[in-house]
Parts: sequence; structure tokens; C-alpha cells
Amino acid sequence: MLDDLDRRILRHMQVDPAISIPDLADRLSLTTSRLTRRIEKLETLGIVRGQRAVIDWQALGYAVEVSLRVTLDKTNPRAFDDFIAAARDIPEVIEIQTFLGRVDVRLSVIALDMPHYQQIYRTRILSLPHIADIEALMHVARIKSEETLPI
Repeated sequence: MLDDLDRRILRHMQVDPAISIPDLADRLSLTTSRLTRRIEKLETLGIVRGQRAVIDWQALGYAVEVSLRVTLDKTNPRAFDDFIAAARDIPEVIEIQTFLGRVDVRLSVIALDMPHYQQIYRTRILSLPHIADIEALMHVARIKSEETLPI
């Protein structure tokens, strides 16, 4: 599906996502129109979904990260849909993942400090619908956080 040129384009875009089209075209020895067509093709195929800014939430003062493993009351057929819809409305929930197994959902929650986390937990998290069990894991260190793919 991807040829060598597509892979080279993707590698460069991963390393320097803010690179301009003309600069990337120069690095790849392509014309800007050919590079633009290739990038548009990668977008059409759903391989490139756009560019975004990666913001360091710790630099903004968020010092606490907690991973919550949630088991839902699956006797309610709307448990997943209701829970996820409500969890999306909590700004401090920065990631929601669903699983098959004992744990149904994992939430990543950030907070400014422990009192802020306790306030979020007590007023927002515990009011989420259909929770049967919840386990909190306090984040200590991020050893590897890489979004670059081995292309």
C-alpha cells in the first residue's frame, strides 16, 4: 500500500511535524506539487489524520496524573455509552480507553495537585453512571511516551 517515498514522507513528518511543504519537498528532492499530492493521498487513505500541537500539561501546572481502571455494571445495556458520554464532559479526563476483560474502561485524569484531584474524583468521577468498581493508580514516572512509528 505504501511505497518508499510515502514512508520517507511519513518519517520526515513524524520527526518534524511543523516543517513547511516547501522545506520538506527540498529535503525529499520533490516538487511542492508532487509532495502535496502525496500528502493528500495519505490523508485520503486515512494514514495522515492531520497535524496537532502537543502541549505539555505539566508545563501548565498539572502535577498529578492518575489512571482509573473502571468496571461497569454491565446489567444495564447502556452502561458503556452513558459512562463514556459523561466521562467525555470532564475536562481533566485526557484519555478514555475501553477494554475486554475484568476492567472495562481506563481513564487518564490530570489535576493541578492532590486537593484538586480529590475534588475532581469526589464531585465528577464518582458521579459517573454505572460504576461497579474503580481502582486508582497514581502515575509516578513516564518512562517512554513515543508516538513515532517505525516506518
